[in-house]
Amino acid sequence: MYYYPVSAVLTECLILSVVEQQDSYGYEISQTVKMVASIKESTLYPILRRLETDGYLTTYSEEFQGRKRKYYSITEAGRDQLEYLRKEWREYRDTIDDIVEGRLRK
Repeated sequence: MYYYPVSAVLTECLILSVVEQQDSYGYEISQTVKMVASIKESTLYPILRRLETDGYLTTYSEEFQGRKRKYYSITEAGRDQLEYLRKEWREYRDTIDDIVEGRLRK
């Protein structure tokens, strides 16, 4: 497990990245995100709802073992947002790398 905190914006980026690969349901998304972030389902679901409200995700239900499961699917606006977040992440990561590796100093 990593010790660095994960912001809400980075969590959004991770969620959109997971769903971009294939439609997914909440528990599956949370298990992937938990690989790098200590996130609780009580934190994840409000973010999923906000991404849906903002038009970045859509949902649909399918039956699985006799129960309905809610799946999340990325929209075109979600793909645009993900590309923006990835660009922001690369710039942030590169700046941190520059500081940590001694290439950047004010």
